[in-house]
Amino acid sequence: MEQIINGLKYDTKVSDLVASDRYWDGHSYDRDGRNTYLYKTQNGRYFLLHTSNWQGERDHIEPVGLKDAKHYYEEMPEHDMSYTDAFGEEPEDA
Repeated sequence: MEQIINGLKYDTKVSDLVASDRYWDGHSYDRDGRNTYLYKTQNGRYFLLHTSNWQGERDHIEPVGLKDAKHYYEEMPEHDMSYTDAFGEEPEDA
């Protein structure tokens, strides 16, 4: 999917998938018909792709800042990229 927001083009085809809430629940990968994917652009920006199987809802892209991207990464159960690769730093020790 591709979308232009505030003059910037966000494109899932040329961005890296970082994490998602997509997981197999025994029946399908859909979470109540909706999924969210966190991507990182080649320029280091982050965005969410929100998808829906519900009639009347459209898939859309939402740009997010670094702080929000880290929050979503921590909340999403599926990580396609390590924290270090996604954010360029090691997480702090507790």
